[in-house]
Amino acid sequence: MERAELKATQTIESTHPGVVQFAGRHAGDATDEVEQAVRLFYAVRDGFRYDPYQIDLTIAGMKASTTLEVGRGWCVSKAILLAACCRTLGIPARLGFADVRNHLSTVRMRERMRTDIFYWHGYTEILLDGKWVKATPAFNIELCEKFRLLPLEFNGHDDSLYHPFDAKGNRHMEYVNYRGTYPDLPLEEIVQTFRQEYNFGDRKADPKEASFDEDVDRESAR
Repeated sequence: MERAELKATQTIESTHPGVVQFAGRHAGDATDEVEQAVRLFYAVRDGFRYDPYQIDLTIAGMKASTTLEVGRGWCVSKAILLAACCRTLGIPARLGFADVRNHLSTVRMRERMRTDIFYWHGYTEILLDGKWVKATPAFNIELCEKFRLLPLEFNGHDDSLYHPFDAKGNRHMEYVNYRGTYPDLPLEEIVQTFRQEYNFGDRKADPKEASFDEDVDRESAR
């Protein structure tokens, strides 16, 4: 029986032609699973802009193929894409979730969320050399440079998680609650929490029409 961490799902589309092509192109001639996973991590981290303003909490919006198509994503959608790419190459992968206190965000996000807690922050866990390793491909390198963040690196052996401080020593991320790992996206649970904690549905505060990149540029210039 195929293990759950290798199966294609509605969102972790490891058999989708676009995902198969993307994974194969970026894994290249690497035959070692660790090297393949590392290459895929950087392809997803830097090939797709981090954009928390464009969150579509539907199956269609969270599909790996959708992230490929739109060229951007947030932590969960980028983690889904990385998991799908790993499964395409036969590398077991699953989704991990945690609540994090984010000390660096835009004014618009703080006003929208009304809290500094990011619930259901997503990352990918990949089984390499018999060990589950955490990989967080959320922040692309350009965003890190603008916000003066330390970019997350990944070597396939050590966990790649948010740094507690930024490049200047200011508070950055704090993991306050781990929610565990899932072989598939727990979409209903995420939606329920977001509605409760962020008052999703309050269209007056919806940032989707705004530009995250422009807001980052303004705040980084201060």
